[in-house]
Amino acid sequence: MKKWAVLLLTGLLAGCGNNAPEKIDRYALVERNNPKVTEFEELSSLSVGNGNFAFTADATGLQTFPGLYSAGVPLGTQSQWGWHSYPDTENFKPEETLRNYNFRGWDEPYAVQFNEKGRQQDAANYFRVNPHRLHLGYVGLEVTDDNGEKVKPEEFKNINQTLDLWKGIISSRYTVNSDSVSVQTAVHPDRDRLAINLNSPLIGKGKMQVNFRFPYPTGNHSDDATDWTVPQKHKTEIISRDDHSFVLKRTLDTTVYYISVKYEGKAALSEKEAHYLLLTPESDKFSFVCEFTDKAPAKLDDNTDETFGASSRYWTAFWEKGGAVDFSKCTDPRAKELERRVILSQYLMAIQSAGMYPPQETGLTYNSWFGKFHLEMHWWHAVHFALWNRTDLLERSMDWYAQVYPVAKRIAERQGFKGARWMKMTDPSGTEAPSKVGSFLIWQQPHFIYMAELIYRNNPSEEVVKKYGFLVNETAEFMASFATYDELEGRYILKGIIPAQETLRASETINPPFELAYWHYAMSVAQLWRERAGEKRKPQWDELIDKLSPLTASDGLYLASEDAVDTYKDIRFTSDHPAVLGALGILPQCKLVRPDYMKNTLNWIWDNWNWGKTWGWDYPMTAMSAARLGDPEKAIGALLMEKRTNTYLLNGHNYQDSRLRVYLPGNGGLLTAVAMMCAGWDGNGTENPGFPKDGTWNVVWEDLKPMP
Repeated sequence: MKKWAVLLLTGLLAGCGNNAPEKIDRYALVERNNPKVTEFEELSSLSVGNGNFAFTADATGLQTFPGLYSAGVPLGTQSQWGWHSYPDTENFKPEETLRNYNFRGWDEPYAVQFNEKGRQQDAANYFRVNPHRLHLGYVGLEVTDDNGEKVKPEEFKNINQTLDLWKGIISSRYTVNSDSVSVQTAVHPDRDRLAINLNSPLIGKGKMQVNFRFPYPTGNHSDDATDWTVPQKHKTEIISRDDHSFVLKRTLDTTVYYISVKYEGKAALSEKEAHYLLLTPESDKFSFVCEFTDKAPAKLDDNTDETFGASSRYWTAFWEKGGAVDFSKCTDPRAKELERRVILSQYLMAIQSAGMYPPQETGLTYNSWFGKFHLEMHWWHAVHFALWNRTDLLERSMDWYAQVYPVAKRIAERQGFKGARWMKMTDPSGTEAPSKVGSFLIWQQPHFIYMAELIYRNNPSEEVVKKYGFLVNETAEFMASFATYDELEGRYILKGIIPAQETLRASETINPPFELAYWHYAMSVAQLWRERAGEKRKPQWDELIDKLSPLTASDGLYLASEDAVDTYKDIRFTSDHPAVLGALGILPQCKLVRPDYMKNTLNWIWDNWNWGKTWGWDYPMTAMSAARLGDPEKAIGALLMEKRTNTYLLNGHNYQDSRLRVYLPGNGGLLTAVAMMCAGWDGNGTENPGFPKDGTWNVVWEDLKPMP
């Protein structure tokens, strides 16, 4: 069949789920899922942002009580550019973090954490912590009573706060004593700019001011990146001011950034203490914009109305374009909650995970793993954008791979491989964070090929091939050289790795199932990219594809890896991610996988897995596997399984535990699974294949793309 005919057929099949004559009322769909807050609650903060910058507010509409939320969903102000490193007083070198491992007959140096005290351990700790992401500063309200004392949270009454998703604006109303307060909060879609409208008699009475507070970073693994105890270690300077604006300069060691504020009406700026400024307006209505920049102060030549208008225009266009799924015609009682999760996840991923770098797992809300991002999670953060017809948001973070390619190339060469080996835990520079686990992961490696392929499918052009083809090839070069040929058995094996199921050990693990299937898929796609570029297929790659080991099974069940003979007895193999399901779920059917064995494995995992030791993306991964295996009841059941790590908060965030109160890979995975359950996958001919056909799941959708 001609290529154009295949694409046409695929498109027709992809649209078969939307058989409703009328179009989805997208405004009604979004509006009915606007989150509403009626109290100060540590897990119910709301955010506005643009993918490169986000601002998270409490029930006052600003960051008035950060202490109340520090152990919940914190009141973050973070950007993609805002990073800091502690001074390297010991002159540590990255090579001091390396330790040799012999998996293939030669020494492979890996950046690891050391158990032994000494300089190597100190070097590993330094590069693990540095650089770390900054909290850029708190913007809050200073509300006082008749005695000049700060008003406590419990004195804020009649709280009525709504995030208007259609406009990207938080509207907050409440009373303090008998005085009403109205606050509107938004972020500009193209600039790291916050806009605020305030309206309250408290302002005219001199009882409401705006405060600006700036902490030093903590350098901790997971927290709000806020240390108030060392004011002497950083500087906050007023470098300019006039009747309607001022500029602050922040200096933290070698990190410098600026805060530019422009306001309408009269106001006075004062310094209450170090890193604590107050802006005191005179009239009951007060508006201002506040922009954070890293190179030079912002030029604020417009007003708050422009930012609110830009936010409204951007978010209206966001919801009017791209994919949409309407569950209002479903009668299953779980459908309403699934719709809420889907709508809020779309919003959260757009403000948290659609920036110029791959995002950290807690986005731009608070730090996890020191604010660094994990490339094995990039798939979960970003693939859904292409499936929901918002490929431009995926492409924002793809350019970073070209920037750090020289680093990835050096990692591969250092370990004796060809091509580029993509790091696991890193930062904008591509620096490899030492890890006893992460440095041995490989499932981030094929992600670039998978994501580039989705971009091509949505825009099959020579331009896309030229833009991404080189890195597709370099990614595959590493994969081909990493696979080891077993002369005795005439097959290629994967070893010396920690797989996606991180409870397995690098020294023992051979042929984990998901990684094997991913190698098969990505190498096959890489060959297609060579053909698209007018190049010949590489015979060595075809040999690898043909001779990759099949997945290892016992009694009709797939094992966690070829060496894991106690897969179904040892809790180490039945905890963490049930990654085996990704081999036919995340990935399409390939010759290495038997669907009947995978169906047996899905059923066993469903009944026996240690679900209390899972993560947020495990549920959509299970759903995708169930859908491909023809079990839509389990697909829905997985998405809505009542487990702690499958909890979705009022604001839409996927809660994991007291450390990870935000976990965006779960949100992204949910969107990927729902798109696939609606639009299907290549070769699928079933309408809404991931939903039960019992009449209770009349799901209507528009503008979704099928998965490979």
